Amino acid sequence: MTENDLLERLTEHKTLGAAPREELAWLAAHGKLLTLGVSEFLSTKGVPVDGLHVLLSGHVIHWVDRGAGPVKVIEWRGGEVTGVLPYSRLVTPPGNSIAQEPTEVLSLDRALLPELTNKCYEITSILVRAMLDRARLFTSSDLLNEKMISLGKLAAGLAHELNNPASAIERSAAQLEGHLDAAEAATLALGEARLSDAQLEAVRAICASCVGKQASGVLSPIDQVAREDSILDWLSTHGLDGRAAYALADTDVTLDDLDRLAAVVRGRALNAVIRWVAAGCAVRSLASGIQDSAMRISGLVAAVKGFTHMGHPLAAESVDLGLGLSDTVKVLRAKAREKGVAVSINLDADLPRARGFVGELNQIWGNLIENALDAVPHGGCVDVIACKQDDRALIRIIDNGPGIPAEISARIFDPFFTTKPPGQGTGLGLDIARRLVLHNDGVIEFDSQPGRTEFRVALPVDGG
Repeated sequence: MTENDLLERLTEHKTLGAAPREELAWLAAHGKLLTLGVSEFLSTKGVPVDGLHVLLSGHVIHWVDRGAGPVKVIEWRGGEVTGVLPYSRLVTPPGNSIAQEPTEVLSLDRALLPELTNKCYEITSILVRAMLDRARLFTSSDLLNEKMISLGKLAAGLAHELNNPASAIERSAAQLEGHLDAAEAATLALGEARLSDAQLEAVRAICASCVGKQASGVLSPIDQVAREDSILDWLSTHGLDGRAAYALADTDVTLDDLDRLAAVVRGRALNAVIRWVAAGCAVRSLASGIQDSAMRISGLVAAVKGFTHMGHPLAAESVDLGLGLSDTVKVLRAKAREKGVAVSINLDADLPRARGFVGELNQIWGNLIENALDAVPHGGCVDVIACKQDDRALIRIIDNGPGIPAEISARIFDPFFTTKPPGQGTGLGLDIARRLVLHNDGVIEFDSQPGRTEFRVALPVDGG
C-alpha cells in the first residue's frame, strides 16, 4: 500500500480523519503498516509497547488475567487508536491485546512521538483526548473488577458466617417437634395428678426458677457435667425420670428448689411435675436458640447492608465512621476466625463524623483490613483505631505481619503490583483504596517495619 493510499484511508479514519491533511500525510509517511491474523498479538503483557497503533480495520481485544482467567477489559475496532499515546506513561501493558479478526494497523514507533507532538498539533490533541477516555475506561473497569472480586469474597464469607446460625435453627426446629410431643404428654400426666392449690403454688415456684439461663453465665464443660450429675443423682434418689436432668441443668433451678418441691408434691405427681417442667425448659431453650440464631442472621444482614451502603445514593454526606468500621469488621469476621486473627476496634468517644461517600469509604476499610488479615500469620492481630487529629478524622489500621520490604514500599500503590501468589491477588486493592481516599479529599500513608505495619487515612471532618 502506497503513502497516498494510506493517506486516503487516514482521511476516512473515525478518530483521526478530522485532522489537517498535512498532519495525516506526516503520519502516513512515518508509520509502518502491520497486518495481524486472527489470534495474533498486537501487544503482550510485560513487554514494552513499541508505539502508537492506528487501527485501519479489524478488531482487537485487550485481555487481563487477574487470577481467575482472562477478562476482556477494552476493545478497539477499525477507526480507533491504541498503544502508546502522546504524554502517556504506559510502558508495559497489564495484559495481552489480541486480534479477533484480520486486522490492519498503522504503527508509529514510540521514538517518533516527540516529533509527532511538535509537528502534528491537531493529531496530538485528538490523541490526548483519546488517552483521557482510555484512562477513565480502565479506571472504571478496575473499580468494577475489584468490586466484583470483593463481592465474591464477601459472599463466600457471608455464606460461611450465615451457615452456623442457619444450621442451628434447622437443628432446633427438628428437635422442637419431639419436645412439644413430650410437653403435651407431660401436661396430660400433670392434669391427671389433680394437684392441690398448695402443690400448684410449688409448681409455679419451680417454673420461675427454670425460666432463664444461669445468671452466672455459661459454665465450663466440666462444671456443666458436674451440675447435670448432681441433678441426676437427686432425681434417682427420689425415683424420678433421669432424662429431665439435662434440661434442668441448663436453668437456674437449684437442689434446694427441688427439695422444696418434693416436700409438697410426692410420688407419681412429683414425676409428672418434673417431666412437665423439664419439657417446658427444653422447649423454651430451643425457642431461645432459634431466636438468638435469627437475631444473629439479622445482625449479619444489617452489617452487610451498612457495609455496602445499599439503598443510599452515591453522594457525599455526613458519615458515621465508627459504624462503617464496625460493619466492615463484622463482614470480615469469618476470614479473621479462619486464620485465628484477633481484630480489635478502638473508637474515640469524641470521634467526629466525616464528610464523604459512604460506599467508597467502606470499600477503603474493606481493602485495608482485608490486606492486614492477609499479611498477619495465623494467630496474629489487627488493630483498627479511629480518633480525631486536629481538624481531621484519623483511621489507623495496624497489623503484626512481617512488614513491607523497603525495596518495594514505593510500589505498593501501583496498579497490578502484588506480592501475593498468582491467583490470590489482583494488585488493585491498594491502588483503588488510594484513588477512593483522594476522591474523598483524604490522605493515605503508611509506615512499615518487621512485625508492624500501619496504614493511616485522614479524612475531612463534616462541617470542617
